[in-house]
Amino acid sequence: MSTIQIWHNPRCSKSRNALELLTSEGIESEVVKYLDVTHTKEEIKNLLKMLGMSAKELMRKGEDIYKELNLKDENDEEKLIQALVENPRLIERPIVIKDGKAVIGRPIENISNLLKAKDV
Repeated sequence: MSTIQIWHNPRCSKSRNALELLTSEGIESEVVKYLDVTHTKEEIKNLLKMLGMSAKELMRKGEDIYKELNLKDENDEEKLIQALVENPRLIERPIVIKDGKAVIGRPIENISNLLKAKDV
């Protein structure tokens, strides 16, 4: 059985819905309350690789800190990754990881598709 991990924020309804989906499917998952954990640059880089996206694509652009740090005009990937490390609130949620692949659970169908994916 695959290990499923969810980067979860209990205060977010989309994140709660994602966890509920996993539970309703009978899937035990490792819940990472990512706002309470300090992630390294390497962990964020690995997550981005699993997601197949850039740091900017992973960012919640509506967050005040995004505007305060003027990240809209920043294109240096290393600086953007460092911003994610220092400000985990910028990380889009929820994120579900399975077998070295990850998806953002918006829309929730992304999670269903990941769960259905067979190992290749």
